[in-house]
Amino acid sequence: MRLGQLVLTVAVTWLIVDRVGLGLDSLAAQDASAWLPDPVLLVVASVVLCAAYFLSAWLWGLLVRDLGGPHIPAADAVRLFMIANLGRYIPGKVWQIAGLAALAKGRGVPPATATGAAILGQGIALVAASVVGTGAVLSSPEPYRRWGVVGAVLVGAMVVLLAIPPVFRGLARGWFRLTRTAIDRLPSPAHGLRWLALYTGNWILYGLAFWVLARSLDLHGAVVPLGSAFAAAYVLGYVMVFAPAGLGPREGFLIVFLTPHFGAAAAGVLAVVARLWTTVVELVPAGVFWLRHLARRPGPGQPAEPAQESGR
Repeated sequence: MRLGQLVLTVAVTWLIVDRVGLGLDSLAAQDASAWLPDPVLLVVASVVLCAAYFLSAWLWGLLVRDLGGPHIPAADAVRLFMIANLGRYIPGKVWQIAGLAALAKGRGVPPATATGAAILGQGIALVAASVVGTGAVLSSPEPYRRWGVVGAVLVGAMVVLLAIPPVFRGLARGWFRLTRTAIDRLPSPAHGLRWLALYTGNWILYGLAFWVLARSLDLHGAVVPLGSAFAAAYVLGYVMVFAPAGLGPREGFLIVFLTPHFGAAAAGVLAVVARLWTTVVELVPAGVFWLRHLARRPGPGQPAEPAQESGR
């Protein structure tokens, strides 16, 4: 199965990139200085990206409370969420969610609530990223533009449906069933559009960070199309379930969307740098939180960290 996933990932990535005429020889012919970002702008981009990661964690904490769980302070939500994200780099799809449930249990959050909040947050985040990324697909070369029209209609319909309480409950119930997630309490329909607005803002922040990264590589483009391309590539990479963390297809789609702005070779450089950048900016703070978590764990004979009261 692993070999089949690898072959399929490489094949799909090659088919995507081949449409813009980009090959390894084109990347190798690039000046090495094109791979070296401006350090000041790189730091700014990394700070903005880190803020977007932290905002995602805070939104998970809000979802926990809306699903009937206890209030989690923002600092604790960020720490737990970022440590759990380390599970994304372990083979298998369950480690991130399982780790978050285990860590949150120590803060008084029922595992079903922690898991349900993470699953629901991921679903709404995908809709929000689709909203932000629709423009990139609609302005992309054929045949992606035609699929962009279909995607725009589906995204618009989804936004409208989230505003209808009975439909929202049905969508939430169906999403939990699809992801095989047990949940003790369904979310309130009144929160659907609020969550979508918050996660859309979260994705705008991700897009802004990517735009600053492009500027650090001396690639100048408008913030809206570049941020939209980053979001669209994430969604399309996510639905390629055979590719771990969307690796390969995500970069391929990003190259397709960026080629009209920078050319295929420069778009390829930016896509590769963006993957390294997002990985490092996620792993460094997560690793720091993990080391601090290990240092705070009680030793033999010491009392465990008290759980948070729900206040409900």
